[in-house]
Amino acid sequence: MNKNNHFHLLGAVIATGILSFSGVLIETAMNVTFPTLIHEFGLSTSKIQWVTTIYLLVIAITIPLSSYFNERFSAIKLFLIANLFFLVGVLTNCFSANFVMLLFGRLLQGIGTGIGLPLMFHLILTKAPLHKRGMMMGIGTLTTSIAPAIGPTYGGIIAHALDWRYIYIFLLPLVIISLFLGLAALPREIAKTPKKLAFRPVIALSIMFFAFISALSAEHLLTFALLFVIGMIGAVMFVRFNRKETLIDLGIMKNRRFVALIFSLLVYQALLLGLSFILPSFLQVSAGFSSSVAGIFMFPGALIGAVLAPISGKILDQIGARKPITTGLVLAALGLVLLFVFLPTKSLALLLIAHIVLMLGLGISYSNLMTCSLGTLSTEELSDGNALVNTLQQFIGAVATAVVATTLSLFQGLNGFKTGTSQGTSIILALFFILIIVSLIVSFPNLKKIKANH
Repeated sequence: MNKNNHFHLLGAVIATGILSFSGVLIETAMNVTFPTLIHEFGLSTSKIQWVTTIYLLVIAITIPLSSYFNERFSAIKLFLIANLFFLVGVLTNCFSANFVMLLFGRLLQGIGTGIGLPLMFHLILTKAPLHKRGMMMGIGTLTTSIAPAIGPTYGGIIAHALDWRYIYIFLLPLVIISLFLGLAALPREIAKTPKKLAFRPVIALSIMFFAFISALSAEHLLTFALLFVIGMIGAVMFVRFNRKETLIDLGIMKNRRFVALIFSLLVYQALLLGLSFILPSFLQVSAGFSSSVAGIFMFPGALIGAVLAPISGKILDQIGARKPITTGLVLAALGLVLLFVFLPTKSLALLLIAHIVLMLGLGISYSNLMTCSLGTLSTEELSDGNALVNTLQQFIGAVATAVVATTLSLFQGLNGFKTGTSQGTSIILALFFILIIVSLIVSFPNLKKIKANH
């Protein structure tokens, strides 16, 4: 590979990486601003959570289309589409005068991230030579692992010192740099012969996702029941249409080891997104800290989780899957217990220690769960497995956000905003603890099998 081609590849990965970084950063940055948004727009917690939920839902629906997009459009065109959607979404939120405008901007950003994130890894896997693929994957995964660590701190400090809209204003130069770098670096290629878009499964999937999330956010039982039924109809339609026009091969769900490990992975995903919502809200509303303190509080644990991800991969290679993943799940459970116990004290130091213990566990096991789950699939199944995992991660993130917000709204309505937030946080921590224990029970026998095959 000559120097010029190497520069183009590195530039292309950095350009798509900046776009992906911006998308993941903004995913967690807004969670810290929810108490401010509730006050500004006069809405309940269950309605404000759509700022994150609609973003995750759109990504979840867009990611399964990545294979079709890669066939239908050249890399440069696909990048431009993703970048412009994201840029217009950011600009919309820079000047959001009302909640509907804010949601519309988030929707556009979700489309951009949903296209740009898979494109980055597609470029690495198809353009990087084998001897440099590891380094390129390291660059790519670094952008998506550091962003969640920085996001709450970035959002909290800006929301405290300025207006929340500056979260988007300060992001504009980064997105523009990504755009020009991508124009200079991405390969000019002719798109392949496009395969047929599985249109009906996409529509059914969209109906299913939006109906289920809306049901979880419903404030009346009748509304919940109606939306839940619509979601079930969407699910049945998706399975039926997907057999005729395959969007994702659901046959991989027959692999019990894959399903068991994915369950644990999705519990972690729910935990990550749920806590990034609930802890900053508790610290601001119930404990009386500023948004900047709430944002900074999340940083040490999130950074530890991001740094441990590649280290835990080396541990997996050396000693197998069982010990690091089991240890991680146990530490995560311990961290949740400590958070539950320390919550009434409202002590920032004690809560920080508990959060760090939790994130130590996550850092040791999260990426290894991803590696092991996909490792149970054959080479031919990897593409569908990757698409399914990424889609479910976004969807479960949206589900967790909706459930947490609805729980908080319920207790806030019953016992007042401050007391209700504290009580709702305790209930959610207890629920996550139960899920972690269940995931440990479910995954442990399958980790033993993986070790035996290692």
